[in-house]
Amino acid sequence: MYHRRYRESDKVDESGTEIDWPVPYWWMDIGCTVENILLAAVDEGLGAGFAGTDREGWIQAKALLGIPDEFAPVGVMPIGYPLPDVKSPSLARGKVSMSEFARRERW
Repeated sequence: MYHRRYRESDKVDESGTEIDWPVPYWWMDIGCTVENILLAAVDEGLGAGFAGTDREGWIQAKALLGIPDEFAPVGVMPIGYPLPDVKSPSLARGKVSMSEFARRERW
């Protein structure tokens, strides 16, 4: 479905061919959509997450849910009422310093 949008006149080269996107912008669109849904769920007091699977899992999921062939699901977002919060034992490791995961100006 996204390729249909990215083949419209404002997204193709002079010959009418879909641009070879170095990074497909629909990945960003999907990420933003997932984030917004997850934040909206939390705002409503619900628990939510994101899960993906391998190709065989998606083939089965598409058949089970009746998803048309032109769609390629990237994941599912289970949403429901959360269980009471239980602190993860991994918190005992402590926080990771900013310099271990963040970069400024250069890698």
